[in-house]
Amino acid sequence: MGFCCSALHPLSLLVQAMVLATTLALGTLPAFLPCELQPHGLVNCNWLFLTSVPHFSAAAPRGNVTSLSLSSNRIHHLHDSDFAHLPSLRRLNLKWNCPPVGLSPMHFPCHMTIEPSTFLAVPTLEELNLSYNSITTVPALPKSLISLSLSHTNILVLGSDSFASLHSLRFLFMDGNCYYKNPCRQELEVAPGALLGLGNLTHLSLKYNNLTVVPRNLPSSLEYLLLSYNRIIKLAPEDLANLTALRVLDVGGNCRRCDHAPNPCMECPRHFPQLHPDTFSHLSRLEGLVLKDSSLSWLNASWFRGLGNLRVLDLSENFLYKCITKTKAFQGLTQLRKLNLSFNYHKRVSFAHLSLAPSFGSLVALKELDMHGIFFRSLDETTLRPLARLPVLQTLRLQMNFISQAQLGIFRAFPGLRYVDLSDNRISGASELTATMQEVDGGEKFWLQPGDLAPAPVDTPSSEDFRPNCSTLNFTLDLSRNNLVTVQPEMFAQLSHLQCLRLSHNCISQAVNGSQFLPLTSLQVLDLSHNKLDLYHEHSFTELPRLEALDLSYNSQPFGMQGVGHNFSFVAHLRTLRHLSLAHNNIHSQVSQQLCSTSLRALDFSGNALGRMWAEGDLYLHFFQGLSGLIWLDLSQNRLHTLLPHTLGKLPKSLQVLRLRDNYLAFFRWRSLIHLPKLEVLDLAGNQLKALTNGSLPAGTRLRRLDVSCNSISFVAPGFFSNAKELRELNLSANALKTVDPSWFGPLASALQILDVSANPLHCACGAAFIDFLLEVQAAVPGLPSRVKCGSPGQLQGLSIFAQDLRLCLDEALSWDCFALSLLAVALGLGVPMLHHLCGWDLWYCFHLCLAWLPWRGRQSGQGEDALPYDAFVVFDKTQSAVADWVYNELRGQLEERRGRWALRLCLEERDWLPGKTLFENLWASVYGSRKTLFVLAHTDRVSGLLRASFLLAQQRLLEDRKDVVVLVILSPDGRRSRYVRLRQRLCRQSVLLWPHQPSGQRSFWAQLGMALTRDNHHFYNRNFCQGPTAE
Repeated sequence: MGFCCSALHPLSLLVQAMVLATTLALGTLPAFLPCELQPHGLVNCNWLFLTSVPHFSAAAPRGNVTSLSLSSNRIHHLHDSDFAHLPSLRRLNLKWNCPPVGLSPMHFPCHMTIEPSTFLAVPTLEELNLSYNSITTVPALPKSLISLSLSHTNILVLGSDSFASLHSLRFLFMDGNCYYKNPCRQELEVAPGALLGLGNLTHLSLKYNNLTVVPRNLPSSLEYLLLSYNRIIKLAPEDLANLTALRVLDVGGNCRRCDHAPNPCMECPRHFPQLHPDTFSHLSRLEGLVLKDSSLSWLNASWFRGLGNLRVLDLSENFLYKCITKTKAFQGLTQLRKLNLSFNYHKRVSFAHLSLAPSFGSLVALKELDMHGIFFRSLDETTLRPLARLPVLQTLRLQMNFISQAQLGIFRAFPGLRYVDLSDNRISGASELTATMQEVDGGEKFWLQPGDLAPAPVDTPSSEDFRPNCSTLNFTLDLSRNNLVTVQPEMFAQLSHLQCLRLSHNCISQAVNGSQFLPLTSLQVLDLSHNKLDLYHEHSFTELPRLEALDLSYNSQPFGMQGVGHNFSFVAHLRTLRHLSLAHNNIHSQVSQQLCSTSLRALDFSGNALGRMWAEGDLYLHFFQGLSGLIWLDLSQNRLHTLLPHTLGKLPKSLQVLRLRDNYLAFFRWRSLIHLPKLEVLDLAGNQLKALTNGSLPAGTRLRRLDVSCNSISFVAPGFFSNAKELRELNLSANALKTVDPSWFGPLASALQILDVSANPLHCACGAAFIDFLLEVQAAVPGLPSRVKCGSPGQLQGLSIFAQDLRLCLDEALSWDCFALSLLAVALGLGVPMLHHLCGWDLWYCFHLCLAWLPWRGRQSGQGEDALPYDAFVVFDKTQSAVADWVYNELRGQLEERRGRWALRLCLEERDWLPGKTLFENLWASVYGSRKTLFVLAHTDRVSGLLRASFLLAQQRLLEDRKDVVVLVILSPDGRRSRYVRLRQRLCRQSVLLWPHQPSGQRSFWAQLGMALTRDNHHFYNRNFCQGPTAE
């Protein structure tokens, strides 16, 4: 009988495989399962938990694969043949497969093994990323390599042969191989001349490697050298000798300022760093120099001598708060375009005044100056006087300086200024100061409290995606996160050219009446979000004749005041307004009954209580009807439970985009979309729709994109989408769909550009029609191989729809065929012996053969304790020699040889397992053929392999036979720390035995062990805690 089943099983699989192939014949399987083929020859295998490199089928166009990404998997071994089947591979990403212990999320130890010819088998390889892997040596690499990343690995030695023959290499990244997250007890050793043979190397990055000197004999072709965050505290001309082609040099963070460090920091030694005056003088092509976080307190003008091409200079996070008022170091930097001086503050001190040194006036090419975090309290014309002569200065960053008094009119004197950032200061209104101080030394010092240096609050999501981008405008002023309570026209005197003003995250609580922004005649964008504005006056903001975008979101406090009315009639007077945000104001009552505007194109009304407003009869039914030119309307998060057809009909007919996300809509009458003839985008994600029924999308609709994701849709009516001839993007993800039926779409299916059905519990039954359909439109289904997964049956839950187990794929006809063949085999197997042996013994034999064929009878006949061949199955870790020696010499001798007629029958793997049987067959027979299963453990914190499998079988026996057969013998005192062991000691103390290390207690131990192995565990259970399992 067993032979018949084993013979039929491969035949059954073959037949079922043919059925599946026939089922999928109408569509071609994705070529690179389980990975996804993306544009430009990229095969994406990221985050698939792969343990080996997938070998794609020969039918796949492997010759077209130029990029393979295997990032964030669990590949610990790379074989010689893993990539040989990809003849055109140029880019290979293997990072985050076996990270070092310090970088691993769970701090698990790991080591990646790379066989010698793994990459040599790919002669076309140009880019290789092995970052975030536990490799200790540089593997053998092909000569074609151009870019190599070995960052955050365990490589700590670079010898002369590490990069031999890599003459084409241009980019080498080896960052983070020795730092606080990837600790080591040494520095990265770079042998002299180890990189000299890389004649084409242009980019070298050795950041975070604990280096104390610049590596010697670097190739002269280098253009980018990054050595930041090491421990190089001395620099001399010979350290950078022959690097005349260098364009960017980063040596920041080598002698750190620890009071501003966001991570572990080692204080810079006193009188360091030491920079020779001629360190950079021979680098005439240098364009970028980074000296940030280097504990510099002064600038030597000779450092920049000969750097006529320098365009970017980063001096942030130093101690240059006095130097910038006196230095002459900038006089020769006529090509400098970007200068960063941020966080050059005095510890716990803010100065009353700051005046920049006259040498700043020599930076005639400067476009961007960053001065945030220097901490001075007054901004006037003397502060930035040298900058007024700079013709191309466009960006000035002054945030986080504790400025409380600012003369904003000084920016009128800057001819090319486009962006000024004064956010995160303490400006409270117009400044009436006259500047008197010329130097920082003469100003009043204010000692800061520790809390003043806390980071600024994180941005709250606003309407940045809704309003125009200020970067395209001529002049932007950012005053967000200050202490403004009121807005006065005097603040903006002489700023008539201002086009974008940000006042968000202040405390402005005044009633705007049309006089606050009078000088700003050119203003186009105004951001007043996150304030407390009172919108009551009819002429609010009418003093801004060119205003195009107005953000009034997150001003909810006035709207929450009972009995106070709010007037939106000012919108009708803003003739140029095109974008308006009233989002997240909790607007629900006592507001204007209608918004009116002929110019408004986009309105963000999300985060309000429109459901409550429309519940007030017809009072607010026409609220949006007066916006005759409206194109974009966001009604998300408005607590809408229903949206009736007559309500939808009162929306502007010009609407093209309607967002209704995150409401409570459980019903939507799709036919009512005829009231919005120009609608192209409808977003209903995050609602409570259960089905797409109630008719279908109306004929003639211009709907181009429909999003119904994150609902509870389990049914779609046939032909629901077929009338939407222009529908191109459909999002059905994160619903409760069991299938995707082509009848939903009709002829529209072939025209879809995006069909997202991910995160649905699809039912992966044999012959499922949705597989056929998805294969036909697979170009439109994002993430089809990896993100479209099964929800049932349980064995396939969470797996890709292409990971079906063929044994589960049985149709009815195939089942009957297999049953007939099995029945015939059984009849032959029984009939032949009966005809051959016509006697009682033969009948007895056939009878018991039939009984053995019935699983439940076989189990019943073997339930007697005396019928079991062994008293105990002994399980232990054979790799631990001390444990094995104790079992074979102590345990076996005591229980089998020295007990006389009470000797026990033990089952040992090395002695009693039958050759020829599989591991699992022997294991099952041992557990079920023994009265008890005895676990001998040296420790209990890591149990795997045979120990774990045996324990699971013993637990299965507890569930099936209601017999607790587990007995634990723990040899180490540390083993009792396990929570499972402590719990078992409470419930059944006699089944947990600890080996005494004193000879006097060993006789008692053997007596207790003999009793535990010969009596049922249910006699030992503590009745105060539970009722243990009883034998039937």
